[in-house]
Amino acid sequence: MNRIRTEPLFAAALVAGISFYANSWVEAGGIAATVWKAAGVALLALWARSKAVDGYGRMIGAVLALGALGDALLELQGMAAGGLAFLAGHFLASYLYLRNSRVPAAQWIAPPVAMGVALFAWWIFRGAYQVELLAFYIFGLALMTASAMLSRLGTLVAAGALLFFVSDWLLFLREGRLILPEIAQFLVWPTYFAGQALIAWGAVHALRGNKAPA
Repeated sequence: MNRIRTEPLFAAALVAGISFYANSWVEAGGIAATVWKAAGVALLALWARSKAVDGYGRMIGAVLALGALGDALLELQGMAAGGLAFLAGHFLASYLYLRNSRVPAAQWIAPPVAMGVALFAWWIFRGAYQVELLAFYIFGLALMTASAMLSRLGTLVAAGALLFFVSDWLLFLREGRLILPEIAQFLVWPTYFAGQALIAWGAVHALRGNKAPA
């Protein structure tokens, strides 16, 4: 906790992101809800960019910025536009993680794993509207997650990527009526924002050459 108190921008991101969970009950709408929803990850992006010491540091800031854009577009334009922003972030993050891999053959391991997950998703959601596009998005999501787990950026980044993965799958299962909507409402935002915060904190410290707290 002492480390976090020395980072006002990161702390502000946590406040914004955690407080948005209350919107499940407040049900704010319009621009106010859009700004509130995007603020947490947008502040994480600004914090990461302010800590960047090289191109990789700037890249993790860009990944988070695309996540914030996705949050906003989900509210303003719907799933397709928001999904495109997140997908771009997944591919950029995958590139970053594979460039910082701790496994020499990571670039040959992650894509087949991601393809397997995408094919599984296609089978689970077969018959759904635009299932091919959904499977392609899940390929990007799984590629990001597998790449994070193979990277040298540490346990926090890998855990954050897994939480992001879980959050999106909860959404897909809700849309496919495979889980109760109440379960998704309770878990989607906490897993998503916790994932983004862990990715930001872990990647920034790893890329700055510091050991991120476990």
